[in-house]
Amino acid sequence: MHHFQYRDGLLHAEDVPLTRLAEEVGTPLYVYSAATLKRHYLAFDGAFPDLDHLVCYSVKANSNLAVLNLLASLGAGMDIVSGGELHRALSAGADPSRSVFSGVGKQRWEISMALEAGILMFNVESSQELDLLSDTALNLQQQAPVAIRVNPDVDPKTHPYISTGLRKNKFGLPMAAARDEYLRAADLPGLRIRGVSCHIGSQLTQVSPFVDALRRLLDLVDGLRGEGLTIDYLDLGGGLGIVYNQEEPPHPVEYGRVISQEVKDAGLTLILEPGRVIAGNAGILLTRVIYTKRGEVKDFVVVDGAMNDLIRPSLYSAYHEIRPVIETAGASSPKDVVGPICETGDFLAQDRPLTELRPGDLLAVMSAGAYCFVMASNYNSRGRPAEVLVCGDDYHVVRTRERTIDLIRGESVPAEFIARAIS
Repeated sequence: MHHFQYRDGLLHAEDVPLTRLAEEVGTPLYVYSAATLKRHYLAFDGAFPDLDHLVCYSVKANSNLAVLNLLASLGAGMDIVSGGELHRALSAGADPSRSVFSGVGKQRWEISMALEAGILMFNVESSQELDLLSDTALNLQQQAPVAIRVNPDVDPKTHPYISTGLRKNKFGLPMAAARDEYLRAADLPGLRIRGVSCHIGSQLTQVSPFVDALRRLLDLVDGLRGEGLTIDYLDLGGGLGIVYNQEEPPHPVEYGRVISQEVKDAGLTLILEPGRVIAGNAGILLTRVIYTKRGEVKDFVVVDGAMNDLIRPSLYSAYHEIRPVIETAGASSPKDVVGPICETGDFLAQDRPLTELRPGDLLAVMSAGAYCFVMASNYNSRGRPAEVLVCGDDYHVVRTRERTIDLIRGESVPAEFIARAIS
C-alpha cells in the first residue's frame, strides 16, 4: 500500500498533485510520502507483537535526514554501515543505543566514532576486525559490544548482486569458523559479546530462506551458550522484498508470525534491519519528457532523469513501473525511456508499453524510495535531484537540487603547479 494514486486522471502524492511539485520544485525530483513511510514502519514493527524485538531501519536504503528523523521519531533504531551513515543518524536524532553497525570494512576512526556515540552493537565481519575493535576499545578505555556476522550459506533466491549469505559472498564468517572466533573474542580485552548476526540478501520474496538461516543461527547460539558465552541478541538482518512488478513477497505479518514462532522460546531479543520494505514504495522519481525519437527498430522517450539519478535499471536490470502523471487514453506501444547520459546503458525502462508522449509530459518512476537517490552520482557532471517529503496537502524540500557550482566545490586549479607540469 502506498499513497501515490490518481484522482480525476491526475497522479498525486498523498493530497499533492505531482504537476504542482514539478512546477514549483522542478524535475527530476524524488518525492517521498510521509504517510507511506509511517504506515510501512508501523506495519513491520507491529508484526512481532509478542516478541522482544528492535527494528533498526537500514540507513543505506534511503539516508535523507528527514526520512531518518521521521522513522526515529516513530521508535526505529538504525542499521548503519559507515561513519558517514552514523553521522547522518545522529544528526537526524536517532538513538545510537538502539542502532547497530554493520559492514565489512570498518576503519579505526569509524569504530572510535561509534564507541564514543554509544552504539548498541558492532556486527563483526572478520577476524582482523575483532582485533581492531579490541585495540580501539582499549585505547578509548571502553568495551566494544560485538556480534559476529555469520554467513550461513543460504541461497536467498534473489539477484546475485544483492545476495549476501552464500559462501562466495564477501560478508561475514563461515558458520564453521564462527564458533572459534567467538571463543577467541571472549578472551580478547575490550570486547563484550552481545549477540549473533546474519544477513542473507535483499529483495527476498519467500520466507523459507529466512527460516533456514534462522535455524542455523539458533543452533550456533545453543552451542555458544554451552561454552558459557552470554548471547542476548539475534540480528536476522533485513531483506524482505516489495512489489515492483509482479512479485508476491510475504506480508510483514506473515513474515513476523513465522519468524516469531521459530525464535519465541530462545530467550533472545530479535533485531531486524528492514530498509526497502519500509522506504521502497514510499518514493517516486518525477521526470519530464524532453524529446521523443523514432528509431529504425524502436522508439525512444528522452527524459531529464537519467542513470546518474536512478541507476537500478542499468545496474541490476531492475524493473520500475512508469506511470504518466496525467492519464492518457489511446493505444500503447513499446518504448525505451532513456536519459541524457552518454551511455547506451542509460535507461529507466526498455520496451515498455506506453501511450504516445510529447515533450513536456511528466512521468513517475515508481518504487523509487529505496536504493535510488542514495546511489545517485554526478556522472556527466549532472547535479543530483532535489528531494521532497509530502505530508497530506503540503510538502517540504528536504534536499535542494545541486547546482552547477556545487559540482566543482572542493576542487581547485593550482596554476603554478600546472605551469610547471606543462613546461
